[in-house]
Amino acid sequence: MCHIYFVTYYFLSPSSTSILLIIKTKLYLMKREQKGQHYFISGIHQHPLQLHRQENLEIVIYIEFEKSSITMDRGKKIQLKRVFGYCWGTSFLLINIIGAGIFVSPKGVLAYSCMNVGVSLCVWAGCAVLAMTSTLCSAEISISFPCSGAQYYFLKRYFGSTVAFLNLWTSLFLGSGVVAGQALLLAEYSIQPFFPSCSVPKLPKKCLALAMLWIVGILTSRGVKEVTWLQMASSVLKVSILSFISLTGVVFLVRGKKENVERFQNAFDAEFPDISHLIQAIFQGYFAYSGGGCFTLIAGELKKPRTTIPKCIFTALPLVTVVYLLVNISYLTVLTPREILSSDAVAITWANRVFPSLAWIMPFAISTSLFSNLLISIFKSSRPIYLASQEGQLPLLFNTLNSHSSPFTAVLLLVTLGSLAIILTSLIDLINYIFFTNSLWSILLMIGILRRRYQEPNLSIPYKVFLPFPLTTIVIDVGLVVIPLVKSPNVHYVYVLLLVLSGLLFYIPLMHFKIRLAWFEKMTCYLQLLFNICLPDTSEEQMSEVQTVKK
Repeated sequence: MCHIYFVTYYFLSPSSTSILLIIKTKLYLMKREQKGQHYFISGIHQHPLQLHRQENLEIVIYIEFEKSSITMDRGKKIQLKRVFGYCWGTSFLLINIIGAGIFVSPKGVLAYSCMNVGVSLCVWAGCAVLAMTSTLCSAEISISFPCSGAQYYFLKRYFGSTVAFLNLWTSLFLGSGVVAGQALLLAEYSIQPFFPSCSVPKLPKKCLALAMLWIVGILTSRGVKEVTWLQMASSVLKVSILSFISLTGVVFLVRGKKENVERFQNAFDAEFPDISHLIQAIFQGYFAYSGGGCFTLIAGELKKPRTTIPKCIFTALPLVTVVYLLVNISYLTVLTPREILSSDAVAITWANRVFPSLAWIMPFAISTSLFSNLLISIFKSSRPIYLASQEGQLPLLFNTLNSHSSPFTAVLLLVTLGSLAIILTSLIDLINYIFFTNSLWSILLMIGILRRRYQEPNLSIPYKVFLPFPLTTIVIDVGLVVIPLVKSPNVHYVYVLLLVLSGLLFYIPLMHFKIRLAWFEKMTCYLQLLFNICLPDTSEEQMSEVQTVKK
């Protein structure tokens, strides 16, 4: 056992900026000299002798060590560890791809297919192939840069630190908007059974959403063990619900009743969509498969990422494809295309038709499965914040871990921004428009892959994606950017562009000119004590990985 020592600093100078900079330097030095021991700032006080000293030319710091009763295992290191394997990675990818859409409104493909059942099912299958191409492109980035926040490193290397910072700036708002929307949807499905004949009131929904968001934030900050078992339980429940819906549809088809099979006997007899509608249907289906690039955010916590990531992708995506096809077949077996298009929640409408007495269970089942989406969103969105702080593009405060080796301050920032988005619901409308910036960043990533192939043809890469894959992804992402702008131009897109560029207002003074804020440095010291957080330990393995990434 080794003791944790608390350090008390007494200053003899009014120059707080210089003192805090020296304090930070001292902390780094002590951390390097005293391996295995963690130092926390226990207070900032002015020494009584300052009243009698007149000179301010030199800074004098008195350091006082006080032995604490807190102890820590000598072998325990405070750092993000590679603890997740194949099963967890597959579950993580399944949850990230399968969202609420398949339960609530899987009708975009059917609508743009002109209610042609055969065409809509072909579109679902084709979109799975397109999603596989973009997911494998992201896998190349994750395997080449096996660290949490791999796409940040990739953008920084091939487009510069300014572009990487703007990507981080966008993800702060996008991540908070995603968790806010998921919390609101989770709250709505949890309360809906208590308001069967009317819409859910806004105030209870917002209060429950805030409670859910902070509960999930606390669980995430408790470390990876809680995240692991909650994620596995939720993913099993989600797949079980979808499997139940799928198998029920298969049973109805096997029974062969006319009202169940007639829509599949002449599946292609309905009006065939024109090319513009077919492209829209493809984009709707492609969006339902989005989320496959999530490994770029958590690659640093996967065991053997070079082999684990491809295994997870080739397990999860085929499974998602089969589930999506079977669930849509089940919906079409029980409901007509017009009933599907008119329903606000297709899964609940389906349950009311098949099991009326048990229909009230479906909202609770859906809300439980959505809990995993909220958990994973907070978990993965906090990692780029932690990484950017390591690279000096965010304050040092966000490069700290708590005693559970969780980036507590990054999680706290994300949950706080998400809470503001829930309270000010008008922000969610704006954040919805930020989603189209995901396609812009995806285009840059694909261009980066092509640029690396051209500029560094002899570079040894553990995994290279087939060259037409990034080209296909670029074409799809360009369509996802252009079509909304042409079809429904809105001033909100201008606001989103200004929001992205507003990151330069912080980057130029704080990163380029390296201006330091004395008050924030002082606040960092107090928050370090308040939240019991410290800088992470660095193992030899992590140091070698960082050197490999920066080559």
